[in-house]
Amino acid sequence: EAMKKIITTLAVKNEEIQNFIYVLKQTLQNVETNSNKALEDLDGEFSSLYSILDDLKEGMITKIKQERASKTYELQNQLTSCTKALESSEDLLEMANQTVDTTGTDVFYQAAKQIKDSVTMAPAFRLSLKAKVSDSMSHLVVDFTQERRMLQSLKFLPVPSTPELETSECLVADNCVTIVWKMPDDDGKIDHYVLEYRKTNYEGPPRVKEEHPWMVIEGIKQTEYTLSGLKFNTKYMNFRVKACNKAVAGEFSEPITLQTSAFIFKLDSGTSHQNLKVEDLNVEWDAMGGKVQDIKAREKDGKSRTASPVHSPARCVMQSPKRIPMGRSNRDRFTAESYTVLGDTLIDGGQQYWEVKYDKDSKAFSVGVAYRSLGKFDQLGKTSASWCLYLNNWLQVSFTAKHNNKAKILDVVVPDRIGVYCNYEEGHLAFYNATTKQLLHSFKVKFTQPVLPAFMVSVKSLLLPGGWEPPPPPKPSTPPENGGTATSSSIQ
Repeated sequence: EAMKKIITTLAVKNEEIQNFIYVLKQTLQNVETNSNKALEDLDGEFSSLYSILDDLKEGMITKIKQERASKTYELQNQLTSCTKALESSEDLLEMANQTVDTTGTDVFYQAAKQIKDSVTMAPAFRLSLKAKVSDSMSHLVVDFTQERRMLQSLKFLPVPSTPELETSECLVADNCVTIVWKMPDDDGKIDHYVLEYRKTNYEGPPRVKEEHPWMVIEGIKQTEYTLSGLKFNTKYMNFRVKACNKAVAGEFSEPITLQTSAFIFKLDSGTSHQNLKVEDLNVEWDAMGGKVQDIKAREKDGKSRTASPVHSPARCVMQSPKRIPMGRSNRDRFTAESYTVLGDTLIDGGQQYWEVKYDKDSKAFSVGVAYRSLGKFDQLGKTSASWCLYLNNWLQVSFTAKHNNKAKILDVVVPDRIGVYCNYEEGHLAFYNATTKQLLHSFKVKFTQPVLPAFMVSVKSLLLPGGWEPPPPPKPSTPPENGGTATSSSIQ
Protein backbone atom coordinates (compact mmCIF):
# COMPACT_ATOMS: atom_id res chain seq x y z
CA GLU A 1 0.00 0.00 0.00
CA ALA A 2 2.87 2.35 0.87
CA MET A 3 4.59 1.61 -2.43
CA LYS A 4 1.35 2.22 -4.31
CA LYS A 5 1.07 5.63 -2.63
CA ILE A 6 4.71 6.39 -3.53
CA ILE A 7 4.11 5.31 -7.12
CA THR A 8 0.96 7.46 -7.32
CA THR A 9 2.81 10.45 -5.84
CA LEU A 10 5.71 10.01 -8.29
CA ALA A 11 3.33 9.63 -11.21
CA VAL A 12 1.49 12.85 -10.27
CA LYS A 13 4.82 14.68 -9.79
CA ASN A 14 6.12 13.38 -13.12
CA GLU A 15 3.00 14.61 -14.86
CA GLU A 16 3.38 18.02 -13.21
CA ILE A 17 7.03 18.23 -14.35
CA GLN A 18 6.09 17.18 -17.89
CA ASN A 19 3.39 19.86 -18.00
CA PHE A 20 5.87 22.42 -16.67
CA ILE A 21 8.44 21.40 -19.30
CA TYR A 22 5.78 21.92 -21.97
CA VAL A 23 5.01 25.37 -20.53
CA LEU A 24 8.74 26.27 -20.51
CA LYS A 25 9.18 25.16 -24.13
CA GLN A 26 6.09 27.09 -25.15
CA THR A 27 7.38 30.14 -23.27
CA LEU A 28 10.78 29.86 -25.01
CA GLN A 29 9.02 29.72 -28.35
CA ASN A 30 6.88 32.72 -27.43
CA VAL A 31 9.97 34.66 -26.30
CA GLU A 32 11.58 34.04 -29.70
CA THR A 33 8.42 35.00 -31.57
CA ASN A 34 7.68 38.07 -29.49
CA SER A 35 11.28 39.32 -29.58
CA ASN A 36 11.32 39.03 -33.38
CA LYS A 37 8.03 40.90 -33.45
CA ALA A 38 9.52 43.61 -31.20
CA LEU A 39 12.58 43.89 -33.50
CA GLU A 40 10.33 44.20 -36.53
CA ASP A 41 8.25 46.86 -34.83
CA LEU A 42 11.39 48.75 -33.77
CA ASP A 43 12.81 48.59 -37.28
CA GLY A 44 9.49 49.81 -38.62
CA GLU A 45 9.42 52.74 -36.20
CA PHE A 46 12.96 53.82 -37.10
CA SER A 47 12.23 53.40 -40.82
CA SER A 48 9.19 55.60 -40.33
CA LEU A 49 11.34 58.12 -38.45
CA TYR A 50 13.99 58.10 -41.20
CA SER A 51 11.28 58.54 -43.79
CA ILE A 52 9.88 61.53 -41.94
CA LEU A 53 13.35 63.09 -41.64
CA ASP A 54 14.04 62.48 -45.35
CA ASP A 55 10.72 64.07 -46.30
CA LEU A 56 11.43 66.99 -43.97
CA LYS A 57 14.91 67.44 -45.49
CA GLU A 58 13.56 67.36 -49.03
CA GLY A 59 10.97 69.98 -48.14
CA MET A 60 13.58 72.27 -46.61
CA ILE A 61 15.97 71.83 -49.59
CA THR A 62 13.14 72.73 -51.94
CA LYS A 63 12.40 75.84 -49.89
CA ILE A 64 16.05 76.99 -50.07
CA LYS A 65 16.17 76.38 -53.83
CA GLN A 66 12.96 78.31 -54.39
CA GLU A 67 14.27 81.20 -52.32
CA ARG A 68 17.57 81.20 -54.26
CA ALA A 69 15.79 81.13 -57.64
CA SER A 70 13.46 83.96 -56.65
CA LYS A 71 16.28 86.21 -55.44
CA THR A 72 18.49 85.39 -58.45
CA TYR A 73 15.65 86.32 -60.80
CA GLU A 74 15.08 89.70 -59.10
CA LEU A 75 18.78 90.57 -59.01
CA GLN A 76 19.37 89.52 -62.63
CA ASN A 77 16.48 91.71 -63.80
CA GLN A 78 17.79 94.65 -61.78
CA LEU A 79 21.33 94.09 -63.10
CA THR A 80 20.09 94.04 -66.71
CA SER A 81 18.15 97.29 -66.22
CA CYS A 82 21.15 99.02 -64.66
CA THR A 83 23.47 97.88 -67.50
CA LYS A 84 21.14 99.26 -70.18
CA ALA A 85 20.76 102.55 -68.26
CA LEU A 86 24.55 102.89 -67.99
CA GLU A 87 25.04 102.35 -71.73
CA SER A 88 22.42 104.98 -72.52
CA SER A 89 23.98 107.41 -70.09
CA GLU A 90 27.49 106.95 -71.60
CA ASP A 91 26.13 107.67 -75.11
CA LEU A 92 24.54 110.89 -73.88
CA LEU A 93 27.76 111.88 -72.14
CA GLU A 94 29.78 111.43 -75.33
CA MET A 95 27.20 113.42 -77.33
CA ALA A 96 27.32 116.22 -74.76
CA ASN A 97 31.12 116.42 -74.96
CA GLN A 98 30.96 116.67 -78.72
CA THR A 99 28.31 119.39 -78.55
CA VAL A 100 30.48 121.54 -76.28
CA ASP A 101 33.15 121.60 -78.99
CA THR A 102 30.70 122.74 -81.67
CA THR A 103 31.41 126.29 -83.00
CA GLY A 104 28.12 127.01 -84.73
CA THR A 105 25.56 128.67 -82.51
CA ASP A 106 22.45 127.25 -84.19
CA VAL A 107 23.88 123.76 -84.28
CA PHE A 108 24.90 124.05 -80.63
CA TYR A 109 21.46 125.15 -79.42
CA GLN A 110 19.72 122.42 -81.41
CA ALA A 111 22.07 119.69 -80.09
CA ALA A 112 21.88 121.01 -76.53
CA LYS A 113 18.05 120.92 -76.58
CA GLN A 114 18.12 117.33 -77.86
CA ILE A 115 20.56 116.28 -75.13
CA LYS A 116 18.47 118.01 -72.45
CA ASP A 117 15.32 116.18 -73.53
CA SER A 118 17.20 112.86 -73.65
CA VAL A 119 18.63 113.35 -70.15
CA THR A 120 15.15 114.09 -68.79
CA MET A 121 13.87 110.75 -70.09
CA ALA A 122 17.10 108.78 -69.46
CA PRO A 123 16.62 105.39 -67.62
CA ALA A 124 19.62 106.22 -65.40
CA PHE A 125 17.57 108.82 -63.55
CA ARG A 126 14.61 106.49 -63.01
CA LEU A 127 16.58 103.66 -61.46
CA SER A 128 16.47 102.72 -57.74
CA LEU A 129 20.05 102.22 -56.72
CA LYS A 130 19.05 99.76 -53.99
CA ALA A 131 18.97 95.97 -54.40
CA LYS A 132 15.42 94.62 -54.45
CA VAL A 133 16.44 91.57 -52.37
CA SER A 134 19.15 90.84 -49.85
CA ASP A 135 21.73 88.12 -50.03
CA SER A 136 20.82 86.84 -46.53
CA MET A 137 19.54 83.24 -46.26
CA SER A 138 19.89 83.03 -42.47
CA HIS A 139 16.13 82.65 -41.99
CA LEU A 140 16.37 79.27 -43.70
CA VAL A 141 18.86 77.90 -41.17
CA VAL A 142 17.49 75.22 -38.77
CA ASP A 143 18.45 74.25 -35.25
CA PHE A 144 17.63 70.67 -34.25
CA THR A 145 19.18 70.92 -30.77
CA GLN A 146 15.89 70.31 -28.95
CA GLU A 147 14.78 67.61 -31.36
CA ARG A 148 18.19 65.94 -31.07
CA ARG A 149 17.81 65.80 -27.30
CA MET A 150 14.35 64.34 -27.72
CA LEU A 151 15.65 61.68 -30.07
CA GLN A 152 18.49 60.87 -27.70
CA SER A 153 15.96 60.38 -24.91
CA LEU A 154 13.87 57.88 -26.87
CA LYS A 155 13.12 54.73 -24.91
CA PHE A 156 10.73 51.81 -24.91
CA LEU A 157 7.09 52.62 -24.14
CA PRO A 158 6.33 52.15 -20.45
CA VAL A 159 3.14 50.53 -19.18
CA PRO A 160 0.66 53.42 -18.78
CA SER A 161 -0.15 54.58 -15.28
CA THR A 162 -3.49 53.71 -13.72
CA PRO A 163 -6.13 56.41 -14.18
CA GLU A 164 -7.88 57.89 -11.15
CA LEU A 165 -11.65 58.28 -11.39
CA GLU A 166 -12.84 61.60 -9.94
CA THR A 167 -16.11 60.68 -8.29
CA SER A 168 -16.94 64.28 -7.34
CA GLU A 169 -16.79 65.29 -11.03
CA CYS A 170 -18.96 62.43 -12.28
CA LEU A 171 -22.59 63.23 -13.02
CA VAL A 172 -25.76 61.13 -13.34
CA ALA A 173 -28.59 63.08 -14.99
CA ASP A 174 -31.01 63.15 -17.93
CA ASN A 175 -30.55 59.48 -18.78
CA CYS A 176 -26.80 60.13 -19.09
CA VAL A 177 -23.73 59.40 -17.01
CA THR A 178 -20.58 61.51 -17.38
CA ILE A 179 -17.41 59.85 -16.11
CA VAL A 180 -14.29 61.96 -15.44
CA TRP A 181 -10.77 60.75 -14.63
CA LYS A 182 -7.20 62.00 -14.51
CA MET A 183 -3.74 60.53 -15.04
CA PRO A 184 -1.28 60.75 -12.12
CA ASP A 185 1.58 61.30 -14.59
CA ASP A 186 1.03 61.93 -18.27
CA ASP A 187 4.05 61.34 -20.49
CA GLY A 188 2.08 62.22 -23.62
CA LYS A 189 2.23 58.68 -24.95
CA ILE A 190 -1.36 57.71 -24.10
CA ASP A 191 -3.13 56.67 -27.30
CA HIS A 192 -6.63 56.06 -25.93
CA TYR A 193 -8.67 54.94 -22.93
CA VAL A 194 -10.99 51.98 -22.38
CA LEU A 195 -14.08 52.46 -20.21
CA GLU A 196 -16.07 49.58 -18.76
CA TYR A 197 -19.40 49.81 -16.97
CA ARG A 198 -22.09 47.48 -15.72
CA LYS A 199 -25.39 47.73 -13.95
CA THR A 200 -25.94 46.44 -10.44
CA ASN A 201 -28.36 46.65 -7.57
CA TYR A 202 -25.61 46.57 -4.94
CA GLU A 203 -23.94 49.57 -3.35
CA GLY A 204 -20.22 49.68 -2.68
CA PRO A 205 -17.32 47.95 -4.46
CA PRO A 206 -18.23 45.71 -7.43
CA ARG A 207 -18.90 42.10 -6.62
CA VAL A 208 -17.05 39.28 -8.34
CA LYS A 209 -20.25 37.68 -9.61
CA GLU A 210 -22.85 39.97 -11.11
CA GLU A 211 -25.97 39.40 -13.16
CA HIS A 212 -24.95 42.05 -15.69
CA PRO A 213 -21.66 41.76 -17.66
CA TRP A 214 -19.14 44.55 -18.12
CA MET A 215 -19.89 46.68 -21.18
CA VAL A 216 -16.82 48.01 -23.03
CA ILE A 217 -16.26 51.36 -24.77
CA GLU A 218 -12.92 51.67 -26.57
CA GLY A 219 -11.03 54.41 -28.39
CA ILE A 220 -11.79 57.26 -25.96
CA LYS A 221 -9.34 60.11 -26.60
CA GLN A 222 -10.26 62.49 -23.76
CA THR A 223 -10.19 62.05 -19.97
CA GLU A 224 -13.97 62.08 -19.75
CA TYR A 225 -16.85 60.33 -21.45
CA THR A 226 -20.63 60.64 -21.44
CA LEU A 227 -22.87 57.61 -21.77
CA SER A 228 -26.21 58.77 -23.17
CA GLY A 229 -29.61 57.22 -23.76
CA LEU A 230 -29.35 54.93 -20.74
CA LYS A 231 -32.23 53.15 -19.11
CA PHE A 232 -31.82 53.30 -15.36
CA ASN A 233 -33.33 49.93 -14.46
CA THR A 234 -30.86 49.15 -11.67
CA LYS A 235 -30.10 51.11 -8.53
CA TYR A 236 -26.36 51.51 -9.20
CA MET A 237 -23.73 51.33 -11.93
CA ASN A 238 -20.04 50.31 -11.65
CA PHE A 239 -17.36 52.08 -13.68
CA ARG A 240 -13.64 51.52 -14.30
CA VAL A 241 -11.17 52.82 -16.87
CA LYS A 242 -7.68 51.97 -18.13
CA ALA A 243 -5.14 53.82 -20.29
CA CYS A 244 -3.51 52.35 -23.40
CA ASN A 245 -0.52 53.40 -25.45
CA LYS A 246 0.39 51.98 -28.84
CA ALA A 247 1.89 48.85 -27.36
CA VAL A 248 0.24 47.91 -24.08
CA ALA A 249 -2.68 48.66 -21.76
CA GLY A 250 -2.30 49.61 -18.12
CA GLU A 251 -4.26 48.40 -15.13
CA PHE A 252 -7.91 49.26 -14.57
CA SER A 253 -8.60 52.05 -12.13
CA GLU A 254 -10.19 51.41 -8.78
CA PRO A 255 -13.86 50.98 -9.75
CA ILE A 256 -16.49 53.38 -8.49
CA THR A 257 -20.20 52.84 -7.94
CA LEU A 258 -22.66 55.60 -8.85
CA GLN A 259 -26.28 55.66 -7.83
CA THR A 260 -28.88 55.95 -10.58
CA SER A 261 -32.39 57.36 -10.42
CA ALA A 262 -34.03 53.99 -10.86
CA PHE A 263 -37.25 53.08 -9.11
CA ILE A 264 -37.57 49.33 -9.49
CA PHE A 265 -40.78 47.53 -8.72
CA LYS A 266 -43.09 44.86 -10.04
CA LEU A 267 -46.82 44.43 -9.89
CA ASP A 268 -47.99 42.59 -6.79
CA SER A 269 -50.24 39.85 -8.16
CA GLY A 270 -51.36 39.10 -4.62
CA THR A 271 -53.30 42.37 -4.55
CA SER A 272 -54.76 42.21 -8.05
CA HIS A 273 -58.42 41.87 -8.87
CA GLN A 274 -59.52 38.43 -10.11
CA ASN A 275 -60.20 39.87 -13.55
CA LEU A 276 -56.64 41.14 -13.90
CA LYS A 277 -53.85 38.98 -15.25
CA VAL A 278 -50.54 40.19 -13.80
CA GLU A 279 -47.18 39.24 -15.26
CA ASP A 280 -44.06 41.06 -14.03
CA LEU A 281 -44.59 44.62 -15.31
CA ASN A 282 -47.67 43.92 -17.43
CA VAL A 283 -51.30 43.78 -16.39
CA GLU A 284 -54.08 42.63 -18.71
CA TRP A 285 -57.84 42.49 -18.41
CA ASP A 286 -59.13 38.93 -18.11
CA ALA A 287 -62.92 38.81 -18.32
CA MET A 288 -63.00 35.11 -17.37
CA GLY A 289 -60.51 35.41 -14.54
CA GLY A 290 -62.96 35.36 -11.69
CA LYS A 291 -65.23 32.73 -13.27
CA VAL A 292 -62.34 30.39 -14.00
CA GLN A 293 -61.11 30.68 -10.43
CA ASP A 294 -64.61 30.01 -9.09
CA ILE A 295 -64.94 26.92 -11.33
CA LYS A 296 -61.52 25.64 -10.26
CA ALA A 297 -62.35 26.30 -6.65
CA ARG A 298 -65.63 24.37 -6.91
CA GLU A 299 -63.88 21.49 -8.70
CA LYS A 300 -61.19 21.30 -6.04
CA ASP A 301 -63.80 21.60 -3.36
CA GLY A 302 -65.85 18.76 -4.88
CA LYS A 303 -62.83 16.50 -5.23
CA SER A 304 -61.77 17.18 -1.69
CA ARG A 305 -65.19 16.44 -0.32
CA THR A 306 -65.30 13.19 -2.22
CA ALA A 307 -61.84 12.16 -1.08
CA SER A 308 -61.90 13.34 2.50
CA PRO A 309 -64.91 15.27 3.82
CA VAL A 310 -63.38 15.42 7.27
CA HIS A 311 -60.51 17.76 6.22
CA SER A 312 -62.57 20.61 4.74
CA PRO A 313 -60.63 23.43 6.55
CA ALA A 314 -57.46 22.42 4.66
CA ARG A 315 -59.14 23.04 1.30
CA CYS A 316 -59.13 26.81 1.90
CA VAL A 317 -55.41 26.82 2.33
CA MET A 318 -54.86 24.88 -0.89
CA GLN A 319 -57.02 27.28 -2.87
CA SER A 320 -55.09 30.36 -1.70
CA PRO A 321 -52.21 31.79 -3.76
CA LYS A 322 -48.75 30.89 -2.53
CA ARG A 323 -47.40 34.44 -2.51
CA ILE A 324 -48.51 36.64 0.37
CA PRO A 325 -48.36 40.30 -0.62
CA MET A 326 -46.88 42.59 1.99
CA GLY A 327 -49.44 44.03 4.32
CA ARG A 328 -52.50 42.54 2.59
CA SER A 329 -53.94 39.10 3.06
CA ASN A 330 -55.16 37.09 0.09
CA ARG A 331 -58.76 37.50 1.07
CA ASP A 332 -58.18 41.26 1.04
CA ARG A 333 -57.26 41.45 -2.65
CA PHE A 334 -59.24 43.94 -4.70
CA THR A 335 -62.69 42.83 -5.74
CA ALA A 336 -66.10 43.97 -7.02
CA GLU A 337 -65.60 46.96 -9.38
CA SER A 338 -62.18 47.92 -8.03
CA TYR A 339 -60.16 46.48 -10.92
CA THR A 340 -56.93 47.44 -9.19
CA VAL A 341 -53.42 46.13 -8.67
CA LEU A 342 -50.63 47.68 -6.59
CA GLY A 343 -46.84 47.76 -7.00
CA ASP A 344 -44.75 45.65 -4.64
CA THR A 345 -42.32 48.41 -3.52
CA LEU A 346 -43.18 51.08 -0.97
CA ILE A 347 -42.27 54.71 -1.52
CA ASP A 348 -41.37 56.24 1.83
CA GLY A 349 -38.77 58.79 0.78
CA GLY A 350 -36.79 60.36 -2.02
CA GLN A 351 -37.84 61.18 -5.58
CA GLN A 352 -39.20 58.36 -7.73
CA TYR A 353 -40.34 58.21 -11.32
CA TRP A 354 -41.89 55.55 -13.55
CA GLU A 355 -43.77 55.43 -16.82
CA VAL A 356 -46.88 53.62 -17.97
CA LYS A 357 -47.84 52.63 -21.50
CA TYR A 358 -51.42 51.63 -22.15
CA ASP A 359 -53.28 49.79 -24.88
CA LYS A 360 -55.14 52.34 -27.00
CA ASP A 361 -58.19 50.03 -27.05
CA SER A 362 -58.48 50.20 -23.25
CA LYS A 363 -61.97 51.21 -22.18
CA ALA A 364 -60.76 52.68 -18.92
CA PHE A 365 -57.63 52.84 -16.84
CA SER A 366 -56.15 54.73 -13.90
CA VAL A 367 -52.55 55.47 -13.00
CA GLY A 368 -51.44 56.85 -9.65
CA VAL A 369 -50.43 56.02 -6.08
CA ALA A 370 -52.28 54.73 -3.05
CA TYR A 371 -51.77 53.90 0.58
CA ARG A 372 -51.37 50.23 1.34
CA SER A 373 -54.53 50.51 3.45
CA LEU A 374 -56.71 51.19 0.38
CA GLY A 375 -59.87 49.11 0.83
CA LYS A 376 -60.46 46.11 -1.39
CA PHE A 377 -63.72 47.60 -2.68
CA ASP A 378 -62.24 51.08 -3.17
CA GLN A 379 -61.65 52.49 -6.64
CA LEU A 380 -58.61 54.65 -7.28
CA GLY A 381 -59.26 58.34 -6.76
CA LYS A 382 -62.56 57.83 -4.96
CA THR A 383 -61.09 57.82 -1.45
CA SER A 384 -58.64 59.96 0.51
CA ALA A 385 -56.11 57.08 0.26
CA SER A 386 -55.42 57.33 -3.47
CA TRP A 387 -54.49 59.84 -6.20
CA CYS A 388 -54.66 59.13 -9.93
CA LEU A 389 -55.29 60.15 -13.51
CA TYR A 390 -58.34 58.40 -14.95
CA LEU A 391 -59.20 57.80 -18.61
CA ASN A 392 -62.78 56.83 -19.45
CA ASN A 393 -63.10 55.69 -23.05
CA TRP A 394 -66.46 53.92 -23.05
CA LEU A 395 -68.77 56.32 -24.90
CA GLN A 396 -66.82 59.56 -25.12
CA VAL A 397 -63.29 60.24 -23.97
CA SER A 398 -62.83 61.94 -20.61
CA PHE A 399 -59.45 62.44 -18.97
CA THR A 400 -59.54 63.52 -15.33
CA ALA A 401 -57.42 63.84 -12.21
CA LYS A 402 -59.10 62.22 -9.22
CA HIS A 403 -58.68 62.23 -5.45
CA ASN A 404 -61.11 61.76 -2.58
CA ASN A 405 -64.01 61.32 -5.05
CA LYS A 406 -63.31 64.74 -6.60
CA ALA A 407 -62.44 64.94 -10.29
CA LYS A 408 -60.89 67.68 -12.41
CA ILE A 409 -61.22 67.46 -16.17
CA LEU A 410 -57.87 67.77 -17.94
CA ASP A 411 -57.93 69.76 -21.16
CA VAL A 412 -54.94 67.96 -22.68
CA VAL A 413 -54.36 65.28 -25.28
CA VAL A 414 -54.10 61.85 -23.72
CA PRO A 415 -50.47 60.78 -24.28
CA ASP A 416 -49.32 57.32 -25.35
CA ARG A 417 -47.07 57.11 -22.28
CA ILE A 418 -47.67 58.69 -18.89
CA GLY A 419 -44.84 59.47 -16.49
CA VAL A 420 -45.47 59.52 -12.74
CA TYR A 421 -43.17 61.59 -10.50
CA CYS A 422 -43.37 61.34 -6.71
CA ASN A 423 -41.34 63.46 -4.29
CA TYR A 424 -42.34 61.90 -0.99
CA GLU A 425 -40.74 64.39 1.42
CA GLU A 426 -42.11 67.44 -0.37
CA GLY A 427 -45.46 65.78 -0.93
CA HIS A 428 -45.37 66.38 -4.66
CA LEU A 429 -47.11 64.02 -7.08
CA ALA A 430 -46.99 64.93 -10.78
CA PHE A 431 -48.10 63.28 -14.02
CA TYR A 432 -46.36 63.94 -17.35
CA ASN A 433 -46.62 63.26 -21.01
CA ALA A 434 -43.56 61.00 -20.98
CA THR A 435 -42.69 61.84 -24.59
CA THR A 436 -42.90 65.65 -24.53
CA LYS A 437 -42.36 66.12 -20.75
CA GLN A 438 -45.51 68.27 -20.64
CA LEU A 439 -46.99 68.43 -17.16
CA LEU A 440 -50.49 66.96 -17.25
CA HIS A 441 -51.44 67.47 -13.60
CA SER A 442 -49.91 67.68 -10.15
CA PHE A 443 -51.08 67.12 -6.59
CA LYS A 444 -49.66 68.67 -3.45
CA VAL A 445 -50.11 66.13 -0.68
CA LYS A 446 -48.96 65.69 2.89
CA PHE A 447 -48.38 61.94 2.88
CA THR A 448 -49.11 60.37 6.24
CA GLN A 449 -47.85 56.89 5.34
CA PRO A 450 -45.85 55.20 2.58
CA VAL A 451 -47.51 54.89 -0.81
CA LEU A 452 -47.45 52.28 -3.56
CA PRO A 453 -47.77 52.61 -7.33
CA ALA A 454 -51.39 51.82 -8.17
CA PHE A 455 -53.16 50.88 -11.41
CA MET A 456 -56.71 50.20 -12.54
CA VAL A 457 -57.49 48.41 -15.83
CA SER A 458 -60.81 47.75 -17.49
CA VAL A 459 -60.45 45.87 -20.79
CA LYS A 460 -57.04 45.60 -22.52
CA SER A 461 -53.76 46.22 -20.72
CA LEU A 462 -51.09 48.44 -19.18
CA LEU A 463 -47.33 48.08 -19.43
CA LEU A 464 -44.71 49.66 -17.16
CA PRO A 465 -41.50 50.38 -19.10
CA GLY A 466 -39.73 51.79 -16.06
CA GLY A 467 -36.20 53.05 -15.52
CA TRP A 468 -36.22 56.59 -16.83
CA GLU A 469 -34.67 59.66 -15.30
CA PRO A 470 -37.42 61.89 -13.83
CA PRO A 471 -38.04 65.24 -15.50
CA PRO A 472 -37.44 68.39 -13.43
CA PRO A 473 -40.26 68.93 -10.90
CA PRO A 474 -42.76 71.56 -12.02
CA LYS A 475 -43.18 74.88 -10.25
CA PRO A 476 -46.91 75.65 -10.05
CA SER A 477 -47.82 79.33 -10.28
CA THR A 478 -50.40 78.92 -7.51
CA PRO A 479 -49.29 76.77 -4.56
CA PRO A 480 -51.94 74.07 -4.07
CA GLU A 481 -53.26 73.18 -0.65
CA ASN A 482 -52.65 69.88 1.07
CA GLY A 483 -55.09 67.09 0.56
CA GLY A 484 -55.45 66.99 -3.19
CA THR A 485 -55.93 70.43 -4.69
CA ALA A 486 -54.01 70.38 -7.95
CA THR A 487 -52.61 72.58 -10.67
CA SER A 488 -51.95 71.90 -14.31
CA SER A 489 -49.29 73.53 -16.51
CA SER A 490 -46.54 72.73 -18.97
CA ILE A 491 -42.78 72.95 -18.57
CA GLN A 492 -39.80 72.99 -20.94
